[in-house]
Amino acid sequence: MAHNHNELNEMLGDEAEFLLNHQCRTIARDQLCLPGVDFVDKVYALSDRNNRVLVNLERLFSHGRLGGTGYMSILPVDQGVEHSGGASFAKNPVYFDPENIVKLAMEGGCNAVVSTFGVLGAVARKYAHKIPFVVKINHNELLTYPNTFDQIMFGTIDQASDMGAAAVGATIYFGADNSDRQIVEVARAFAYAHELGMATILWCYMRNSAFKTGGVDYHVAADLTGQANHLGVTLQADIIKQKLPEVNGGYKALNTGDSSYGKLDERIYSDLTTDHPIDLTRYQVANCYMGRAGLINSGGASGKNDYGEAVRTAVINKRAGGMGLISGRKAFQRPMDEGAQLLNLIQDVYLDHEITVA
Repeated sequence: MAHNHNELNEMLGDEAEFLLNHQCRTIARDQLCLPGVDFVDKVYALSDRNNRVLVNLERLFSHGRLGGTGYMSILPVDQGVEHSGGASFAKNPVYFDPENIVKLAMEGGCNAVVSTFGVLGAVARKYAHKIPFVVKINHNELLTYPNTFDQIMFGTIDQASDMGAAAVGATIYFGADNSDRQIVEVARAFAYAHELGMATILWCYMRNSAFKTGGVDYHVAADLTGQANHLGVTLQADIIKQKLPEVNGGYKALNTGDSSYGKLDERIYSDLTTDHPIDLTRYQVANCYMGRAGLINSGGASGKNDYGEAVRTAVINKRAGGMGLISGRKAFQRPMDEGAQLLNLIQDVYLDHEITVA
């Protein structure tokens, strides 16, 4: 059942007016390449992407409840590797079976399903032609003792192509000791994926213990995540996945005492952003070449108010000029019918014409 504007408004609670009536006075919306039915023709077709990549991008934009809108709702379930199978699926052991992951994406009306070589390969002949596959090519594994944090390749681009994937996805831990190697690996992989006709999605995550300082977690700072996005589109990612910004001033916080980190301009904070979450996310969009690469924000971990948080994140992303949400744990860590309802709820935000770009 679709949710109307009033129902979505109520789910925002005390933040409804704060989020729905905000007007962005930093980076104007008319400077952005905004999602729309003709986004592939107006934006991607101007790039150096070949015709097969454009076909697969159109597949992604045309599938599911948001098909034909320019927005995306994607189900990512790679947590069996990234967070361990037991920790991820203990609430719902049915998702140890790869087929149920794909079924949830289909029941939930998603544009695509993201998962590992193993998950998607296990059911490829049955489902690759029914919903676009996005194969995640690298992961952080959690069996090395003590745990380390690195993204390593789990398969090849040829495997993803042979599986019939519409796109490949990868993560880079920007700021980590091994990020240089990850950048080189992903750049080469994405170039070959484009050559074979697949689209590319990059998880542009920050990772360094030093980014937590003074009691603040700057892994989700607008200035640092914005620059991570800018590096991601430089690697020719077609779509950027990023966490919703929660703070700002990462460069300033890390340039203290004897430390020297990065480069900044005070106008990042005075002209290009405010402390409003929509303005912070607008800065992330701007760093995606003003929206020429779509920004999809992650849905985050499951909690006490998943439905309200999902609506809040979708409203912020949409009003900032983003392209959609990629939400996993909030959906698969509950019964399948409830997970599908949550995914539909996210999609309803993008289908609501009263929720406009700020």
